Amino acid sequence: MPSPDQNAPPLRRRGARMRSAVLAAAVDVLTAQGLAGTTVGAVARAAGVHETSVYRRWGSRENLILEALTEQLDAAMPVPDTGRVRDDLATYFGALARLLATAQGEALLRLSVERDDTLPDRRLPYWAERLERGAVMVRRGVERGELAPDTDPGLVIEAISGALFTRALISGAPLDEHLATRLVDLTLTGALPRTPAGP
Repeated sequence: MPSPDQNAPPLRRRGARMRSAVLAAAVDVLTAQGLAGTTVGAVARAAGVHETSVYRRWGSRENLILEALTEQLDAAMPVPDTGRVRDDLATYFGALARLLATAQGEALLRLSVERDDTLPDRRLPYWAERLERGAVMVRRGVERGELAPDTDPGLVIEAISGALFTRALISGAPLDEHLATRLVDLTLTGALPRTPAGP
């Protein structure tokens, strides 16, 4: 027997209201049913809009999921400025660890690495842009003299984030803030200013 929401006619939502309703519904459906269950039809029903309206605006299921997750999850990773590079990175990557431990974060990560011809050059930029924020924090640490002048910001960020992504995608081991802090400490040890060798 169909549920009431399946029988209800789509609401007449347009523009920004329609976009907000659809993106919120996409996150809700994804959380409840997982990536496989997040179809355009399911999202349209949950948002109370026509399925054709969703396709017209987003073009594909993948584009819809990517935009919904990007908007929803960006707020989970603010860029701190505590005045100490170690605290900044521990806070930032602690937030990333918490994010990757959620259904939404896992879906975004998997969507980013899955091969899909409908998403040319749309997946990796999401993470590249957010990891560049981490590089900004490393550069601040170099400018303050906390890290060696020749520190490679991108390499520092890749060393920390790569371990988190590997654990999230492959090992299945728990993700938590303590892991992020340990990774930050381990990585920054190699970037500390070096004492000049004696004669």
